[in-house]
Amino acid sequence: MPKSNQQPTFATAFKKSLMSFLALSPMILAVIGLVALFQTYITPDMLSKFFGHGESLDILDGTVVGAISTGSGVIGYVVADGLKQQGVSDYALISFIMAWTTLSLTHLPAEASVFGIKFTAYRNILTFLCTLVIAYLSVTTLRLFL
Repeated sequence: MPKSNQQPTFATAFKKSLMSFLALSPMILAVIGLVALFQTYITPDMLSKFFGHGESLDILDGTVVGAISTGSGVIGYVVADGLKQQGVSDYALISFIMAWTTLSLTHLPAEASVFGIKFTAYRNILTFLCTLVIAYLSVTTLRLFL
């Protein structure tokens, strides 16, 4: 039977996966380090100063700040709760959380090296635009029901 028709064994698949992980691990560690730096030096108080300039600017600011400060959803909710207690608008909070979890400037080099620059650019541009639209529609819809 030719080699191309053979099913890979678990050991072969595991070895290939391990080699891929080891090849990507320096970049993964660099991304984790960048995220940790952002989370350490960008405080909720600093973030709250960016907001409060109207609906459109709050959505844009929330998206930009969320993309820059990036992190996991659980931490994003805690930060958003702190921002809400400081009077930040729902527009900014929703766009912030969406960008926090879906956009990431710190992940761009790793994402581009794995998926390619063109795919990474398209995905991030479309995600940015969708974050703006969905944040507005979310708050508008929420106000209709409450």
